[in-house]
Amino acid sequence: MSVWYVKGQNQIYIVYVRGRLDQSLTPDLEKNLNELLSAEHNKLGVDLSETNYVNSGGLRTLVSAWRRAKESGGNLVLSGLNTRLQEIFELVGFDKVFQIYPDAKAAERSLLTD
Repeated sequence: MSVWYVKGQNQIYIVYVRGRLDQSLTPDLEKNLNELLSAEHNKLGVDLSETNYVNSGGLRTLVSAWRRAKESGGNLVLSGLNTRLQEIFELVGFDKVFQIYPDAKAAERSLLTD
């Protein structure tokens, strides 16, 4: 289980999450997103292609970071959701909140045009 980020083009950062996004991993994701947002990096992608579970704390962390990014003129988009994660996001209505892309490259391209 781990969380890390990579700088892409034009100050876009992609945050990768590997494992279960639950009480053990959510603090790492929150820390990484807050560091980036505090450094005024507000165009973020979160790649969940290696994530197989998200609990309510993980969802809350993603929404909070999305709000902060939007408030500062940026965006936070998601990529790589498997079928199970897609169902969770649809169930709670977050598929209407987040822009969701098939992979990190597509997410990065979308942020370049924002």
